[in-house]
Amino acid sequence: MFWSKRIVIGDGERALLYRNRQFERVLEPGVHRMFDPLKRIEVRTYNIAAPEYAGHDVDALIARLGERLGETFVFADIGADEVGLVAKNGKLEDVLAPGSRRLYWRGLVKVEVERVSLATGLAVRSDVANRLRQLGTLGKLAVVADVPAESAGLVFIDGKLVQVLGAGNHAFWNFRKNVAVDVIELRVQSLEVSGQELLTRDKVSLRVNLAASIRVTDPVAARTRVAKFGDYVYRELQFGLRKAIAAKTLDELLGDKASLDADIFGYVRGRVTELGIEVLGVGVKDVILPGEMKDILNSVVQAEKAAQANVIRRREEANATRSLLNTAKLIEDSPVLMRLKELETLEKVTEKIDKLTVFGGLDGVLKQLVTMK
Repeated sequence: MFWSKRIVIGDGERALLYRNRQFERVLEPGVHRMFDPLKRIEVRTYNIAAPEYAGHDVDALIARLGERLGETFVFADIGADEVGLVAKNGKLEDVLAPGSRRLYWRGLVKVEVERVSLATGLAVRSDVANRLRQLGTLGKLAVVADVPAESAGLVFIDGKLVQVLGAGNHAFWNFRKNVAVDVIELRVQSLEVSGQELLTRDKVSLRVNLAASIRVTDPVAARTRVAKFGDYVYRELQFGLRKAIAAKTLDELLGDKASLDADIFGYVRGRVTELGIEVLGVGVKDVILPGEMKDILNSVVQAEKAAQANVIRRREEANATRSLLNTAKLIEDSPVLMRLKELETLEKVTEKIDKLTVFGGLDGVLKQLVTMK
């Protein structure tokens, strides 16, 4: 008829009927005829394959439908201390922020809303975190902390330390509260203190390079008792090195570097133990002297070595002379030994002669060729 309106709603659709811009009822799939001579009826059709209700009159629909709301919609009313997990056909697809009010069409897609309380904790369940990571939305909804092996994660909520995390993947809802996670490495770390210009006790200028190994034993103390524990340890190593160098002369430093390492180690360990940091070792890598001081030391070393060489030479000469004197005394007291020395001498002489003719036997050779007195 001329005054009637024919409305067709498909199987995957729902429609809302408004008269005089006021919601009247929901139209189910089928053909509907409306008497509307004054053109006061408006019909809004929605595709329920996307179950989220896209209108802007959610509160008005909730009020007008009242108890009949559940026949057409799934109503998600999330409290101020809650997070809503929206599952479609059994799979998590969306997260509703605290205080959200949403409507979802019933029909093609099965929609379930789980409310998770934030009052008991902000940690995201592992199954929820894994699903949100697949959807690519975890970083937008939560603070993600990946704590590697041999590390600890400190969770701060509104500036207050609330939890210490072990190695693994962790996530915390980022709603209504400020969540921050600091990762503290527990493995052994190396610190280098290079190019320190220092004066010894005897006013010699030198440059020293120092290396140290540290490890965090109490991550809470290391994070909360000092702003940056790495900078603090570095500064204490500088102070300890300066104090140890100033207490020794250059000769003492060059002669006993082990005691220098021990002095620095003892000083730094006493300063950082209460901060949850363990000093495993301290060692001076290089002691660099000015050019003129190197020349002086080289001259001193050369003079010392030359003097040592002279002492050794004189000592050996004295030993050789003393040995000759002892041999002479033995020969003087023993004729047999004298004859043996004569034979040794004859043997040395004959080694250098190509041809030797002997007359008168051995006695002739000894008496005429070699005479030793």
